[in-house]
Amino acid sequence: MINIGLLLIRLVIGLIFIGHGAQKLFGWFGGYGLKGTGGWFESIGLKPGVRLALLAGLAELIGGILFAVGLLTPLAGIIIAGTMVMAIVKVHGANGLWSTSNGYEYNLTVLAVTIGIALIGPGQYALDAFLL
Repeated sequence: MINIGLLLIRLVIGLIFIGHGAQKLFGWFGGYGLKGTGGWFESIGLKPGVRLALLAGLAELIGGILFAVGLLTPLAGIIIAGTMVMAIVKVHGANGLWSTSNGYEYNLTVLAVTIGIALIGPGQYALDAFLL
């Protein structure tokens, strides 16, 4: 049952981050694409906005794919955790913990889950289990 639980966690977090990356890169799922995300990044002091939006989108997309399939799982966890640290530092941290105040509750939860999985491993139902 532990391996099924790890698979469930990896799939949910991974697929969510694939979606977040697609929002930034392609404007899918209600996202703003590179130009819109880049403009918002610049408005919060992240410059050059489009280039950083590209890097953030690629990190979320690639990190999400790797995490979902359980390939290079420690690296995938670190990539996703890094995006969450940036979200806390640049956007949500000043608003306090609770998401009802646009705080970092969600980001901290994802950070804990991804680092936790990176530390304990992806489980039996992961490409890492077959390849490494």
